[in-house]
Amino acid sequence: MTTIAEILASHRAGKAPRETIAAAYARLTTWADPAMLLSVTPEANALAQADALAARPDAAQLPLYGVPFVVKDNIDVAGLPTTAACPAFAYTPEKSAFVVQRLVDAGAIAIGKSNLDQFATGLVGVRSPHGVPRNSVDSELIPGGSSSGSATAVGAGIVPFSLGTDTAGSGRIPAALNRIVGLKPSLGALSASGVVPACRTLDTISIFALTVDDADLVFRVANGFDAADGYSKKIAMTPLAPLSPALRVGVPRKQDRIFFDDADAEAEFVASLEILKAMGAQLIDIDLAPFLDVAKLLYEGPWVAERTAATAAILLNNPDAMMPVTHDIISGGLKPGAVATFEAFYKLADLRRRTETVWPSIDMLAVPTMPTLYTVAQVLADPVRLNSNLGTYTNFVNLLDLAALAVPGPDRRDGRPAGVTLIAPSGRDAALASVGRILQAKSGALLGATGEICPAPAEIALRAPDGWIELAVVGAHLSSMALNNELTNLGAIFLRKVETTPDYRFYALPGGPPERPGLVRVADGEGATIAAEVWAMRPEAFGKFVAGIPAPLGVGSVRFSDGTNPKGFLCEAQAVLAATDISRHSGWRAYIASKANPA
Repeated sequence: MTTIAEILASHRAGKAPRETIAAAYARLTTWADPAMLLSVTPEANALAQADALAARPDAAQLPLYGVPFVVKDNIDVAGLPTTAACPAFAYTPEKSAFVVQRLVDAGAIAIGKSNLDQFATGLVGVRSPHGVPRNSVDSELIPGGSSSGSATAVGAGIVPFSLGTDTAGSGRIPAALNRIVGLKPSLGALSASGVVPACRTLDTISIFALTVDDADLVFRVANGFDAADGYSKKIAMTPLAPLSPALRVGVPRKQDRIFFDDADAEAEFVASLEILKAMGAQLIDIDLAPFLDVAKLLYEGPWVAERTAATAAILLNNPDAMMPVTHDIISGGLKPGAVATFEAFYKLADLRRRTETVWPSIDMLAVPTMPTLYTVAQVLADPVRLNSNLGTYTNFVNLLDLAALAVPGPDRRDGRPAGVTLIAPSGRDAALASVGRILQAKSGALLGATGEICPAPAEIALRAPDGWIELAVVGAHLSSMALNNELTNLGAIFLRKVETTPDYRFYALPGGPPERPGLVRVADGEGATIAAEVWAMRPEAFGKFVAGIPAPLGVGSVRFSDGTNPKGFLCEAQAVLAATDISRHSGWRAYIASKANPA
């Protein structure tokens, strides 16, 4: 068993969780990389946890029943040292981090703490006094950082998921380098209680997994508001949804694409974009320049000073405990003054405003996860510049409070791993996963170094989630039409295309713009079938939406040929006396197209 889904199915079918845990320890021994984990839960303790879980009457209902995982060593696990890859900093916590405890309460079993770039400073994975974890796919390549051991443990198939952290890309770069998924959630969605900070205002725990569905499951379990964390937010957990028929994906203009002369990286990105197009996405060129300008800010002024604040005791009292490259970076935070700090904040605010103009025209952004890749030897020879290059497409994400999902794509022409990152505004994590799960499966990418191909994702139910309200639309609120953003801005999700039963007439109402249709129920045999879409909304969003519907339109139950009758737009019969009957077009899209191209 490789994925969380497979492990859960086996446990619920009767397999003892202790067998899964014992197998994880056996794989860890066989993999034989002393630089991967910095501390290990004694196997006997982990097996005892597995046995205790199996004895619970509710075990099969636990969302992570008996699933082993690994935790980055800047996140607390009760009874295991937290070192941030700096032995002089080490302490042993009595309780686990908020997120770790949520996972354990859900049935997961932590088997160890993983290596990292010291104090989570780096994207390369070579900045640890404990050595360089071996890249799970290609031993010559860097493992990526700072969450190096967490990513390689998943890529090697030792555990199906792990926790990392992400400030500048530490939850995404290692994912791409190990051919796995890296979920960088909306800031505040995962509590930082029990996490050693790097940049406190930008940090988040991240999740590595073999599949998008697995990463999404862990995220949903780990999510929860934590009053003890001043940066914790109540992020709504919207459900996964089928692909929208009018998905708009922003991509960098060709002049904004940076690959540092790596033709294989560029070709792989183009191949991933072709997969998105084949999925039905509309690719829209966007100006990435302001995003790239934001990325340049990360290692200036206040954000370097945040790293300094987090490590001040070691930096000032025991500087030799830090690796030289880590010390040089973090000590740079002592230089900027208050004036420079505020100037950087102002610059970020101006750039953020420029980036905000992009989002109304796209649902998400797709960029290369990394512009190129490097070997361990290359990075050791040029540690700062190459590390900076790797952050080209990652550094801006947390500064702009965006959600991101790194998805493995087709291997490069040289056989090495690569992938794309999907990015969206805060709170749209589920939208990214809904697309990423299909993208990963269609890429044909292997799951890390396991040799297994990504399984086809489970089909998503085409009905509204529990407690949500289905809404049928027939006009300008259809996907890609003029008023569709009134739905998406309220968090609505697309469910399915439908047709009414053949007892409706369809009219183009006078007035506008935008033009609006009217749907009227008529006697059997006097109507036609009319194309529609069904969306789902939370009750509070549905209430806001309905409150804005102008007369002569109203909301009532509409009958569809699939046997459902969700709420939908209906029109007062009196209002169609001055309207044009367009029933023969069988739908609003066809009617609009006929006006643009009259016969």
